[in-house]
Amino acid sequence: MTEDFEAMLTGGHPNSLGRTIEVVETVFASPERFDELYLCYRSQDEVVRLRVSNAMRRVEAERHDLLVPYIDRFIEEIGVLDQPSAQWTLAKLFEALRPDMTPAQEAGALAIMRRNLAEHDDWIALNNTMEALSNWSKNDADLRAWLVPHLERLANDSRKSVSGRARKLIAKI
Repeated sequence: MTEDFEAMLTGGHPNSLGRTIEVVETVFASPERFDELYLCYRSQDEVVRLRVSNAMRRVEAERHDLLVPYIDRFIEEIGVLDQPSAQWTLAKLFEALRPDMTPAQEAGALAIMRRNLAEHDDWIALNNTMEALSNWSKNDADLRAWLVPHLERLANDSRKSVSGRARKLIAKI
């Protein structure tokens, strides 16, 4: 009998990976179980959702193709999660999945990242979102014009990682 992914991702110290690597290896061995992993984003347990985010980044790195059919669902379902780990993971995933996006998907992903940069305060989410938006703005003058004031605001952030990243990106734009 196969073990349930949510059960595998539950428990242990919240900052640990728990059995995340084992879940990812299971998905690699049985790609048909990817949907089961994705559905763990619906867990009531914030730690499970954090570990799902970690697993998604790992799966994307090795099996990008498994995530492509889920782009709409990442935008519509995960984009509304008010959890920092989901927000910073989406920035990474959207950047990796951008070549596979339709214009409508790209617009949806962009709206989520703009909202996250403008309204949220988690330092990892801000750093990853700044980086993704900066990369997306290279060929988009409107996005660049929107982004620069946000980078200028974040360049004065009290957290060195946030302010340093914002200053670095301002210099690149």
